[in-house]
Amino acid sequence: MPPPMSLEAFPPGEYIRRELAKRGWSQLDLADILGRPTQVVNELISAKRSITPETARGLGDAFGNSAQVWLNLEAAYQLSRVTMRDDAVARRARLYGIAPVKEMQRRGWLETTMNVDVLEGQLCRFFGVESLDETVHFDHAARKPTNGDLTPAQRAWLYRARHLARALSVTGRFSIASLNVALAQLAKLKREPEEIRHIPRVLAEAGIRFLILEPLPHTKIDGVCFWLDDNSPVVVLSVRYDRIDWFWHTLMHELAHVKNGDGKQGATMLDTELVGVDAQPFEGKPEVERQADRFAVNFLVDQAKLDNFVARVHPLYSKLKIGAFANKIGVHPGIVVGQLQHRKRITYAHSRDLLVKVRTIVIAAALTDGWGSTVSS
Repeated sequence: MPPPMSLEAFPPGEYIRRELAKRGWSQLDLADILGRPTQVVNELISAKRSITPETARGLGDAFGNSAQVWLNLEAAYQLSRVTMRDDAVARRARLYGIAPVKEMQRRGWLETTMNVDVLEGQLCRFFGVESLDETVHFDHAARKPTNGDLTPAQRAWLYRARHLARALSVTGRFSIASLNVALAQLAKLKREPEEIRHIPRVLAEAGIRFLILEPLPHTKIDGVCFWLDDNSPVVVLSVRYDRIDWFWHTLMHELAHVKNGDGKQGATMLDTELVGVDAQPFEGKPEVERQADRFAVNFLVDQAKLDNFVARVHPLYSKLKIGAFANKIGVHPGIVVGQLQHRKRITYAHSRDLLVKVRTIVIAAALTDGWGSTVSS
């Protein structure tokens, strides 16, 4: 007789097999007893056929128990299969809550699989943990100075940035002196968009790892500064807005964090919504972020000279006047437009054609992951 239903649910065919062995019957014998084709008995034993009420009555009569026993076995087995499927659904839902799985698969960061065990293993390797229950690792990487904890997509972007940074080499050793040399060289590159191609080399010579990582949807990440160790700063830009003023302000904001040693103690300086209509108000930022903003705007445009320009021409700004001022101070006019927009001296529709695109220039020179390109790490 089959064991009580409280035990592990096996396919009813396993119990039929045991009953046959106990009696020394073959499948053919049982088929003859039931008056059914041998194929039916074979399919019952191999779990390819479910036990119907009619079959349950026949099995009960053949083995000396009730039809209800066999119906219960069938129900328990089917319920266990549903439970297993539900468990996989729950586990997969948890994984999708930890990370943007589909987007990571689309970007080539994870392999596509429907096997939840394989997927969980991939995520553990991606995040560098033995178990995804080790949330302390996530918490350490999830601190940022502006908006609290990272979202799952922001966290995944940051971990990808760390993977790539570890594989990136530099040609110089970092120091404040080497950074100051690099800043002096960068100051000469602000006039022409094409000069941006030299930035990765200049930073590498200063011991600063620099790369471009396309943002994941809805993350609003502009850039990040973190340190692999006390002598290995990393700057990563997302280029979520392809315009020259965004690029230069974000780059200099992150380099300000490097200059100030921000993030050396483990707090990742992840920056979101730095430039544009969705930019965070300056007054609402922590002091460490305000310092980085001040450095960026002053490095790009002498603010005293910009104040004088505004006093002279406001509100009659024109492309001609903006271009002449930009040429005089040695920067691209799009950088001036961006600062005037941020100051709300001109609208975001004003002189938009001066906000030239630079993404194709920088990704041709820097290690880049995104826009159809995936870097092995």
